[in-house]
Amino acid sequence: MIENQKLCTSADQVSLTAPHAPHARAVEAFNFVLPEIKHAVIASRHDWDVHEPKMWSRAAGLSDEKLTTFTIEDDLVEIRTGVVSYGTIIFGKIRLPAVNDELGEGFIHVRIHDPPDKGEEDVMFHSIFTMEGKRDADGHPHLWRAIQVKAEPLEFFNE
Repeated sequence: MIENQKLCTSADQVSLTAPHAPHARAVEAFNFVLPEIKHAVIASRHDWDVHEPKMWSRAAGLSDEKLTTFTIEDDLVEIRTGVVSYGTIIFGKIRLPAVNDELGEGFIHVRIHDPPDKGEEDVMFHSIFTMEGKRDADGHPHLWRAIQVKAEPLEFFNE
């Protein structure tokens, strides 16, 4: 989990828009933090590879450079936004062009924060969604997924 601890809110504190194509302001905001997003992808992958390699298994065999070849203009395919007291939370679904396997195209879900009234210079990267699912009776996960399938809905997350 990669995160900025300063930005804390929960799903019940924000009403998200319906999923939709990114507008110009969202493209600008994601482009502003693109280097941080790519760094977080690489850092998360390396961290999870030590603890649970299944998390980034869809990227097995890809170099870090190849994995992070995405661009915002071409690969940010969907967003959802929610207004909070400290600005706007923007969730984005970003296609990973290098990932297209038996599950189909690969996507990461990214959360950023855009404080009010300051333009893009204060946009902050928050986190990348990592799924730990299919928990057994003891609560232990049996599914790890950082690279989502196309059908995985873009939902609120607070990692």
